[in-house]
Amino acid sequence: MPRGYSRERTTIHNLHYHFIWCPKYRKAVLTDEVANRLDALIHDKADELGVDILSLAIQPDHVHLFIEGNPKLAPNKIIQQVKGYSSRVLRDEFGSMGLPSMWTRSYFVSSAGVVSDDVIEEYIEAQTGQ
Repeated sequence: MPRGYSRERTTIHNLHYHFIWCPKYRKAVLTDEVANRLDALIHDKADELGVDILSLAIQPDHVHLFIEGNPKLAPNKIIQQVKGYSSRVLRDEFGSMGLPSMWTRSYFVSSAGVVSDDVIEEYIEAQTGQ
């Protein structure tokens, strides 16, 4: 199996997702104990979901999360779980922090892999000629 691929019972995959999301109004509330607690919560949820964190950066006004995904979980479900869980716990432990809700409804997600779109298109086109 090529390096970077993961094997499940019925699948081999290489799913990497880069997520970025912000607190409501991009308020700089992710500092000190809040940032440390958020880091722990994201790791807890990733373990629960069975996804591996490749990189995590918590800035005062946004979060970058780079994970190896699981083919059973759509990216929107992963981020929904991470944001929902962390919001509930942070607001329970630290209060509202002056926000009507912890996170904006928006987020950024991008996929990353070991081959480019061009390589995949060339491979598929080569298959039709056989």
